[in-house]
This record gives sequence, C-alpha cells and structure tokens, in this order.
Amino acid sequence: MSKQTQQDVRGKRVLITGASGTIGRSLGARLVAAGAQVVGLDLRPTGDELFPVVECDVTDDASVTAAVADAVARLGGRLDVLVNNAGVGGPAPAELAPSEEVRRQLDINLLGTWRVTAACVDALVASRGRVVMVTSRMAVLQLPLAAAYGASKRAMVAYADALRHELGTHVGVTCVYPSAVRSPIHDSTAAAGLSLEGMSTYEPLEGVVDAIVRAAFSTRVLRDVTTTRKGAIEFFIARHLPALSDRIVQRTLASRARAGAFDAAELAAGVVRRHRELA
Repeated sequence: MSKQTQQDVRGKRVLITGASGTIGRSLGARLVAAGAQVVGLDLRPTGDELFPVVECDVTDDASVTAAVADAVARLGGRLDVLVNNAGVGGPAPAELAPSEEVRRQLDINLLGTWRVTAACVDALVASRGRVVMVTSRMAVLQLPLAAAYGASKRAMVAYADALRHELGTHVGVTCVYPSAVRSPIHDSTAAAGLSLEGMSTYEPLEGVVDAIVRAAFSTRVLRDVTTTRKGAIEFFIARHLPALSDRIVQRTLASRARAGAFDAAELAAGVVRRHRELA
C-alpha cells in the first residue's frame, strides 16, 4: 500500500485478539516493527511474543471486561484499532445435531468477537478508530463437514454489518477474508479424518497479514478485503454466482468421497454412503 493510501502506523494503539496464534503473533510483530503500540489478548499467552499479551477467555464476560480494561490502560487509555482475530475450527457436519464442538466454535468465533468489541466501543468511538474482523472465505463460500466454522464466520460478518450501521459515523468496520493458512486451527479437523486438503488451498501468512494491515490503516475505510487474487475471484463468485460456487464445491466433495478421502471419518459416514450410492 502506498504512503498516499495508508495512515502512518507509528504511534497507533492496536489491540489484537488471538495474539499468541499464528496470524496474531505475526501481525503484532509486523506492527511493532512499524512503530505501533500493540497489546494482545489470548487464552494462553506464550510469554515470548514481541508485545505484551493479556490472558483472556473470550467466552467469559468478566474475563473480557477485565482484560480489555487492562489492555487499554497499557495503551495509555486510548485505542485506535481492534483486530478481532481469535478463532477456532473443528469438525462439525451440518447433518448432525449441534455438539459441544459446535457450541465452542460459535461461542469463541462469534460471541467472543461480540464481547471484546462491545468492551472496546467507548475507546474506539473516542479515537474514531477501526475494527477489523478476521473472518474467513468460508463466511461466503461454505465448505462441507465444517458447518459450525462457516456459520460462525458468516454470523461474524452479519455482526460487523450491524456494528457498521450503529458506529459507522465514528468507527470504521472492515471484514478480511483469508482462505486457509497453515496453523494448529486445522489439527482437530485433520485428526477426525475430515481434512479439507484438496478442497481448500493454503495461502501465505504474509499475504493475510498484509491484508489486515491494509484494512486497519487505509486512509479510506474499506468494507471487505480479500487476501489473494484467487480469494477475490472466489469471493465474487460466491456473492454473485452462488449456484456456480455450489456446483464447484459439490463436485469436489463427490470426487473426494468416492475416492475414499473420508472412509476413516465416522462423522462423514453419511456423506460417504450417499455418494457411494450414487456411484
């Protein structure tokens, strides 16, 4: 981003959730190197981040209230940018009744974002700041066998829309849509035999961080930011040609199911059976 289209990052006060994870840690390090003041929130700070990280459970109201107050105090009582990055994934087929795993993802990805943002509203309004929602390509292009993650991220975008209507006179709200980045967030899905390898391609972490920085510091508030050229195409197709995106996903799922990709996955037994019956 050119100097003409980006605010000066130096001295900006930034709060990042999920700050000890793959994206949060890299983003925080980038911003610190650029001269920003950064504080993170994370359930399990590692202690070796390049910026202070406050322990916070985003599923707990009291924890969020206390952690955000601590973080803003560390930033000198001001907050220019909130990056809602905390999130989890996991196996959750849509055909099965909601499990504890489903509730966990909704509580962290959606309600955790809501709790933290609400706790930051006064500080953001005072600074005429920005909120950046790190959503997912799955907010617009749902993949099978991961219904909770897609539902939580799509709901996160709806929350961002409502926030934009309510705070838009004073606070900019931007959604960023990464695809998949190699990180531990995919471990539980892979362990359940539901890896989306072959349905989703990994993208460079650096590009995701670039997109978040662009969303946070562009001189003009951006509404939606994709992270790759391929992601921009997928975003356009999902938004404007949903029947086409449905066909692409369905054909890919059928091919993988018939090839045995999910044979060891108990949670995918229904998908496998139905596709084998069609063979």
